[in-house]
Amino acid sequence: MLICRPMAASSLTYRCSVLLLLMLSSFGMFAADETGQPAPRFRAKTTSGSQFNNASVKGKVVLFEFWTSWCKYCEEEASLVDRIAKEFSDRGLLVLAVDVLEPDQTVKSYLAGHPRSVPVVLTKDTNLAAMYNAQSYPIYVLVDRDGNIAGEQRGAAGERGLRRLLKRAGIEAKAETE
Repeated sequence: MLICRPMAASSLTYRCSVLLLLMLSSFGMFAADETGQPAPRFRAKTTSGSQFNNASVKGKVVLFEFWTSWCKYCEEEASLVDRIAKEFSDRGLLVLAVDVLEPDQTVKSYLAGHPRSVPVVLTKDTNLAAMYNAQSYPIYVLVDRDGNIAGEQRGAAGERGLRRLLKRAGIEAKAETE
C-alpha cells in the first residue's frame, strides 16, 4: 500500500502536468498571430456615442489599442498613441482605444484625470476584446485598408514599435523618433 501512494501521486502530477500543457497550448492557439487574415466582424460604440463596424471603417487603417486603467504601460503609452493618431489622421488612420473588462464608472473616473483624444470604447459596447484574446496590456492590433490584419503587438511597443506596426499597413512615418 505504501508503494502505491507515491505512484498515485506521481500519476496525478503527470496528469495535471499534461492537462496544464494542453490548456496553455490552447491559449496559444487563440492568441496566435493572424497577420494577413481578414479581421473578424466587429462592432464598437465609443463613450461619445459614435458607432463603428467593419463597413464603417472600410478604406481606413484601424489601430485597436486594448488597455486598462490599472496598467502602467498603458498609461505611459496613451499620450504617444494619441499623438500618432493625430499625426496620421489625414492619412486615414483611426485609433480606437478599447478598455477591457472594467466597470464604466471606473473608466469614466480614470478618463476624467487622464483625458484621451482618441475614441474610447468600453467592454460592454464591443466584442473586440474577446475576438483578439486581450488578456495582457497593452495590445495593439492593426487592420489595413482592405480589412485584413496587418500586424499585432502584445505589450508596450514604444514609438518606434508603433511606427513600425503602422508601416505594415502602408502608413509611413514622417520621422522615426523615440
